[in-house]
Amino acid sequence: MSPEDPRTARTKARLRESLLAECAGRPLGEVSVSAVVRRAGVGRATFYLHYEDLPALAVDACADVVHAAVDALHAWQTEPGARAPARPPAALAAFLADASAHAALYRTLLLPGGGGPLGERLHRELRARARAERAAAGAPHADLVATAVAATFTGILADWLHDGIPGSPAELAGRLWPLLLALHRAGAGPTAA
Repeated sequence: MSPEDPRTARTKARLRESLLAECAGRPLGEVSVSAVVRRAGVGRATFYLHYEDLPALAVDACADVVHAAVDALHAWQTEPGARAPARPPAALAAFLADASAHAALYRTLLLPGGGGPLGERLHRELRARARAERAAAGAPHADLVATAVAATFTGILADWLHDGIPGSPAELAGRLWPLLLALHRAGAGPTAA
């Protein structure tokens, strides 16, 4: 894959920043392409050269949240084969606090239960990372456990952002972490005959 042209990267960055600024005061459904391009200082044709529509730009703008989520769940892995701590990594609560601050935008893209374009991307990237790390460690059932972890995290995050699960970021991290650890341990058990 060739590196992105610097001008294209700058234009896309301006469009992402513009969208996030527009969504700070109102939901994505009330934001127009006109408002985004005006704030970004680019033409409407330039917008459509890079993005099909506002949801496509929104998913791109939220890509950092996907990487932050994946990194937060794996922050404790400082070396291969490291044992997961009993308490959630501080990065998990920090990620949840940041997600809470952008909840209005994320709720548009991450539907209850974990669906939607942001949910699909989060699930896919989290599953890939968990599977790769599990396979590298020689742990059994890499596909099964990776899917379970990705689905659990994505679904719980979505339902929490949609106010279906109560709690502060720290409280949710404290309740979510043992569930994820239990999934990892369950996958390490004996194979059924």
